[in-house]
Amino acid sequence: MLFSKLNRRVLVTAVSAVSMASVVLAGCGGVKTTSTGGKGDYPTGNIQMSVGASPGGSTDLITRAIAEGLGKELGVSVPVVNKPGANGALNAKELQAAKPDGYKIAVQNASLFTITPLAVSAKEVVKLDDFDLLGGISQDDYVLIAPVGSGYKTIADLKKAGKNVKYGTTGVGTGAQLASALTFKQAGIPATDVPFDGGAPALTALLGSQVDVATIQVGDSIEQIKAKKVVPLAVFSAERIKFLPDVPTAKEQGYDVVVSQYRFLTAPKGTPDDVRTKLADAAKKTYATDAYKKFNDAHCLTPIEVSPDEVRKILDGYATKYKAQLDQFGISLAAKK
Repeated sequence: MLFSKLNRRVLVTAVSAVSMASVVLAGCGGVKTTSTGGKGDYPTGNIQMSVGASPGGSTDLITRAIAEGLGKELGVSVPVVNKPGANGALNAKELQAAKPDGYKIAVQNASLFTITPLAVSAKEVVKLDDFDLLGGISQDDYVLIAPVGSGYKTIADLKKAGKNVKYGTTGVGTGAQLASALTFKQAGIPATDVPFDGGAPALTALLGSQVDVATIQVGDSIEQIKAKKVVPLAVFSAERIKFLPDVPTAKEQGYDVVVSQYRFLTAPKGTPDDVRTKLADAAKKTYATDAYKKFNDAHCLTPIEVSPDEVRKILDGYATKYKAQLDQFGISLAAKK
């Protein structure tokens, strides 16, 4: 049962991919399926969307939902290719090196540009200026959870426990790591970071008693919360979220910790204006559909579908605040050697 629930997202992804493949093979609906762009008005061939994460996670599912919509709006096939590694950095660097013609695009995570630079060396940093922004997508909030049998219900309970808390996160340089580190530091709780490669393995470790608590995205934990297998102690949003309305924020519990995962659509630097406009318009039409709105609700995503300029302001604000907080509390996010 546990394996089934934890991998439901992966199964959904697989079904989605098979469905898309069926459409492409059938060649119906006037969809163009050439592998690359050709002569004529853009687009004349497939538009590849790459994902810097494994199948089944939030970024992957968002990418597939958008790819389906873009395909319908632009009349071409939009295959999705997974290129996981380094919190999306490997995929970002491949996109950065791609030809700026609109045939390779990607959904990217804010944490790669606002948090990861605080955890890695300068030569490993991926810069936002190396991409063209097409627009904002949605926010995925983090939640601190504990096993239902732990007795923990709030951050105060962790403090009262008087022990070193082992906490699982979704990896080094992620929002999960930042939110946890800030919380435990401000609360004066001795704690040890145990990074995992994504929310699913962190959740598995929590349920297997390998860690005491874990911070993962709400969408990755909502089923286990509803099944009362884990207890949500706090959400790290600015205000309570509609998906967990009874769970207090960290701020309500006295800790200035507001960290979320924000995603936006990007293309290689230098993509022509008219191509960027077509892609952005197709994305906006996708977001406006009932199917996509239902997708957001089903995966606990809050839409923030803003302009490229607004995306940049959001990311600049995150980066400034996060760095200031890490400096204030003397926290290092670098991987332990």
